[in-house]
Amino acid sequence: MNEDQKRKAMTDPAAIFANPAAVVDAPSLSRDEKIEILKQWEYDAREIMVADEEGLQDDAPAGLLDDVIAALHRLGAGSGSGNSPPTKQ
Repeated sequence: MNEDQKRKAMTDPAAIFANPAAVVDAPSLSRDEKIEILKQWEYDAREIMVADEEGLQDDAPAGLLDDVIAALHRLGAGSGSGNSPPTKQ
């Protein structure tokens, strides 16, 4: 993975990786880079869920958030829910 791909993955993980497990399995990334990418993906998944609940989006990938959290746990990292996007409340 080149530096441009790494930068893109930090802001749009789904553009580079097929799924969260692929981030964990990427040999060219450090553990910290993997966690940073997965936390961005978690944030994105939470935003999609809120948009889906509000009827603004109808293509929320089923189980994506669960897959991201599972990948974070595989790396020994917790969920980044403290940085979650605003909710409907």
